[in-house]
Amino acid sequence: MAKINFGGVEENVVTREEYPLDKARQTLKDETIAIIGYGVQGPGQALNLKDNGFNVIIGQRKGSKTWDKALADGWKESVNLFEIEEACERGTIIQFLLSDAGQISVWPTVKKHLTPGKAIYFSHGFGITYNDQTNINPPADVDVILVAPKGSGTSLRRLFLQGSGLNSSYAIHQDATGKAWDRVVSLGIGVGSGYLFETTFKKEVYSDLTGERGSLMGAIQGLFAAQYEILRKRGHSPSEAFNETVEEATQSLYPLVAENGMDWMYANCSTTAQRGALDWWKKFRDAVAPVFEELYDSVSSGNEAKITIDANKLADYRVGLNKELDELKESEMWQTGKQVRKLRPQNA
Repeated sequence: MAKINFGGVEENVVTREEYPLDKARQTLKDETIAIIGYGVQGPGQALNLKDNGFNVIIGQRKGSKTWDKALADGWKESVNLFEIEEACERGTIIQFLLSDAGQISVWPTVKKHLTPGKAIYFSHGFGITYNDQTNINPPADVDVILVAPKGSGTSLRRLFLQGSGLNSSYAIHQDATGKAWDRVVSLGIGVGSGYLFETTFKKEVYSDLTGERGSLMGAIQGLFAAQYEILRKRGHSPSEAFNETVEEATQSLYPLVAENGMDWMYANCSTTAQRGALDWWKKFRDAVAPVFEELYDSVSSGNEAKITIDANKLADYRVGLNKELDELKESEMWQTGKQVRKLRPQNA
């Protein structure tokens, strides 16, 4: 484990050079990794581990859409694809990759197969951090570990196939065997992480929930919508409003920020853009900072977890959810976006 300086703060980081794939495979050579859930993170992590030479099996409800997806991805029934309970029994490391609501429902089944010396692995700190609401309390004689890729399972798989990787955080909540660190780092390398940085279950879920509601999805959609609506209100066409709000950002500027940083972007734009961006960014920061304070407090208090858990308990939750998603999908901005994407040269 290396100490890397990030902006003047030293952090514990594990790289592929320090902990190579061969070492990870050797560490887990006698382990059976049972991946429970084949939805968002499951396919990417499972396929990457399999391609990297680890002993992986899938646990999924037979006859479900995700069971069929696993079959389509090349997993074979009774060979490396099993019902959830059988996979839990066979696994020495159980990767619990169902949704947060799914984990609450299936936990009693998983828990009875957590015999001494096994490990339970999460990619989200939700179930453990909010255990007063989820009732997810692993036995004291198993390792409780986490690897959380900083992106979707689809991105994890795509970058793996490109020979790259997605950075991940890792955490150890409980080290019952004395092997938890080697287990979690080996799994982090095995699923295709670019590098691993240390965190805790609580910090992972606090930052994750804040990010999803903030700059990753909630805040960025709010920002896009506000600018688009102002441009439309002031007489700009849908195409112009969308291109200036979303298309230029996602297709031109954001990739450059990812490659070089926002500091580079500021130093390499026109003097007009540079002056305006320097004048306005702090105003936007100061305007939204109170919203982020409110958001973080809601996350850390457990209120966001309660909202999520209570919502998923409603009999008509999916109906209401689809209505909200359709409202977003059918908005003028994203209907315009659909047309703009069709007109990109590569889709012509």
